[in-house]
Amino acid sequence: MRSTLILAALAALVSSPVMSQSASSSVPNAAPWDQPFLPPAPAWDGASRALLREASDPWVTPFEADPDHDFSPTYADTRAWFDRLDAASDLIRIEQFGVSPEGRPIYAVIASKDGAAFDPAKPVLLAQAGIHPGEIDGKDAGMMLLRDIAFNGKDDLLDRVNLILIPILSVDGHERTSAYARPNQRGPRLQGWRNTATNQNLNRDYLKLDQPEMRAVRGLILKYRPDLYVDVHVTDGMDYQYDVTYGYNGEDGVYSRSPATARWLDSAFKPAMNAALEAQGHIPGELVFGMSDDPKAGLSDGGLGERFSNGWGSAAHVPTILIENHSLKPHEQRVLGTYVFLEQAMRTLAAEGPDLRAAVVADSALRPAEIPANFVQDAEPSTTRAFKGIRYEMYDSPASGRQEIRWLGEPDPELWQMPFYSSHPTLTLRRPEAYWVPSYRTDIIERLRIHGVAMETLDAPRSVAVDMLRLDDPKLATRPNEGHVPVTVTSVTPERRDWTFPAGSVRVPTDQPLGDVVVLLLEPQSSESFFAWGLFPEVLSRVEYIEGYAIAPLAERMLAADPALKAEFEAKLAAEPEFATSGNARLQWFYERTPFYDDRYRLYPVAREN
Repeated sequence: MRSTLILAALAALVSSPVMSQSASSSVPNAAPWDQPFLPPAPAWDGASRALLREASDPWVTPFEADPDHDFSPTYADTRAWFDRLDAASDLIRIEQFGVSPEGRPIYAVIASKDGAAFDPAKPVLLAQAGIHPGEIDGKDAGMMLLRDIAFNGKDDLLDRVNLILIPILSVDGHERTSAYARPNQRGPRLQGWRNTATNQNLNRDYLKLDQPEMRAVRGLILKYRPDLYVDVHVTDGMDYQYDVTYGYNGEDGVYSRSPATARWLDSAFKPAMNAALEAQGHIPGELVFGMSDDPKAGLSDGGLGERFSNGWGSAAHVPTILIENHSLKPHEQRVLGTYVFLEQAMRTLAAEGPDLRAAVVADSALRPAEIPANFVQDAEPSTTRAFKGIRYEMYDSPASGRQEIRWLGEPDPELWQMPFYSSHPTLTLRRPEAYWVPSYRTDIIERLRIHGVAMETLDAPRSVAVDMLRLDDPKLATRPNEGHVPVTVTSVTPERRDWTFPAGSVRVPTDQPLGDVVVLLLEPQSSESFFAWGLFPEVLSRVEYIEGYAIAPLAERMLAADPALKAEFEAKLAAEPEFATSGNARLQWFYERTPFYDDRYRLYPVAREN
């Protein structure tokens, strides 16, 4: 009965005015946006099509039941399908691990032969779909794979590996569904919205942990300690031949905060994965990003920021792979490539899992004295990479009034030799012994706890010798980002103080596996820090002042009493004409050198212990 209802719903969608780009061209008088406008897709008939089940199969997925394989089910229908699978198979269970801002349960589907408690000897694969809900290939592939594990002879995958699938992480964005969500992507014909109900991009929230979805994911990761974390996305950008691209920090010898893990991914995982994808008719490629609108201008690694899943995973020593399936390939091709990827990931973990665990142990023991941070793209390419491009031409667009690119949908038989631009750090942070966070910043303390950071909580006030940091000329951003107004500070001045922290304050040591994460979060110069995201705006407000009639005579007395101060003042007058001609600036200069001045203005409340 359920399958009949799904098929009926699909038939209604196919006949409705909201059509796929391939089908809408047959509709007379369709609006321009309901007619094809994306470049043609290269012909594809991969062997992985054999994974599809017939529509008559009682366990056909909604994606498979759709004649065009261009449909992905709603949140409610996805959950109903998994509930039925859970009820029918002892290998499958559903676990709710969070609630969205709009009140929807966030759940994982767990496949295991171990029952409620995992065998600790078995590696765990955590596959996450729908952090960007329009990029939902992982959900449809995961449904197929879990079905085949339960009923179609692939239960042997669970002999040596356990699987956790998050079919939809951004459940609210998933339900803001439309035919008009992702204009640069070919299918599914109805897609969710990139951001959440609170208009946040969850793949910018791995470090600051603003959103309940990401806090819930962090809790799930701490509970099950996955050996490999796979985050499934779909690209934007240029056309090319690859249909499944993926990457991780440290690939091909690039810098990583988890170098042993990166070497394992390079040597054990990537060759096995590429071979499996190629055997099934897919074209795997490394995760790269075009430098500009000129397709041959070059490629970059896209940066190594910890706000993204792969950057966070490197810092937290959780092996993390970011999949970016190619947006201009059909939804069917992308889903089947993702199925192959997840199945092979399980097989590789089964065979090579002990070596990966050893790599994670080695990385988790690292305590670098200096931590590179704030990575930016190199100005010059570091190497050249062969690239499988798509043929294109340029034409004069009457709409833009300039030349635009027209992708032709034909593989270029010649490999492109593309300049490749790596990233480099612009800041090096010194690792202190610990940080001290005052008790009144309960929000910061709670975010650290959700990360799993080890801390000592004071049960009574304690005075300690610490370095407080004076922020030198912090700058507010001119536009908001992810619900915050970011702040940058390029230099800080340490001030040695005996500081009393009240009960409830925490000491956060850096001698722990998450020590790098701690430094990146609590050093204000770090572009990934809580401060940089604008979570300490109070330190930018000066709360006292002095009238001119009071400070002017006081300043005159200060000049008369202190020859060194007078010399410093006169030097500043000579060197800075704007200062010399501004009465307010001159009086402010004296005020800052009195005990009346706000001592905590621009004094960062998180202290370093060295």
